[in-house]
Amino acid sequence: MKSILCVLLAFPAIAVAGSSEMLTESKLATLHGNIQPKAEELVWRDSIPWRTDLWAARREAATAGKPIFLWEMDGHPLGCT
Repeated sequence: MKSILCVLLAFPAIAVAGSSEMLTESKLATLHGNIQPKAEELVWRDSIPWRTDLWAARREAATAGKPIFLWEMDGHPLGCT
């Protein structure tokens, strides 16, 4: 997302897709608003009880009789390795 925004800011003469008009600040703001996630798309962040301590999460899951979903990755979180 940041790289797209950087390209748009670095080259303000880039035309809006499907139009011969120039990309203006107001059109950029509209585009930025359109690509941001809506509030209903972000509900999962607050509705899932995320844990960062695996051992504490294991004890909590064992007490509650629930499974653990382990989200693990290698490398930089933005894919920039």
